[in-house]
Parts: sequence; C-alpha cells; structure tokens
Amino acid sequence: MQRVRVLVANRPRLMRELVLATITEQPDIEVVGVVEDLTSILELVDQSRPDFLIITLDASEERPHVCDLLLDRFPHLKILAVAAEKNSSIFYWANLDIRSNRIETSEEGILNTLRGRMLLARRAEITAPPKVVASPKAN
Repeated sequence: MQRVRVLVANRPRLMRELVLATITEQPDIEVVGVVEDLTSILELVDQSRPDFLIITLDASEERPHVCDLLLDRFPHLKILAVAAEKNSSIFYWANLDIRSNRIETSEEGILNTLRGRMLLARRAEITAPPKVVASPKAN
C-alpha cells in the first residue's frame, strides 16, 4: 500500500498540532515534514515532494495566494486549507486550472480528503453508466 505523503504548514501552532494529531497515527498517511516558517514553504515542498500540503485558510475564505504559486510550480500537489475558527475547510488542486471543493470540517472529512475518497466518489458518479429502468410491459 502506497502511503499518502503530507506536509503540514498550519498556523497557529495549536492548529498545526491538532492536524498532526489527526493524521500522524494513520497507517496510510506519512507526514513528510512540518513547516513552521511559511517563508520556507516552497523549498520544503520542493524537497519533500508531498502529495498534500495542509495550510491555514484565512477568515475571508479567499484562496490563499501561495496556492497559485505552488499549484503552478507543483501541479501534482493537492492543498487542504483549514480554518478552525470558522469550522471551514477547502480542498484545492490543479487540473488545467485551480479548483476547489468545500469539504466537511471534521476528522473524517480531512482523512477522506487526504485519502482521495472524495475524488474517487465523484469520479464514480461521473463515469458510472446510466441506470436503465425497465418499463412495465403493456397488457
């Protein structure tokens, strides 16, 4: 089983510790680093090559500026932005353009996002063949 590689860059420290407490003991998730100084975020993403970066979502819920820079430079990267004070989380990824999806702000929501279950469920809905309903036979 390939583990999901995660770099954690939340602030404040308490939020970072809560995120780490949620994901550290998961057997399918590997924390590849913790960013305490956001000025080094590009360098650490380049060095650790994570699948996910977890950052802080500002109170305005606007896409953090660092997302554009990171997703342009590392298009494989997925970014999970979490705002604890507003009980809000947004998932960003690049696919020709930057996309986002609101996720459930809970341990399950975060873990499902990191494990890709949200995307897999959505892909299954999109790619599933249409259901054929048999019409009743006329007598």
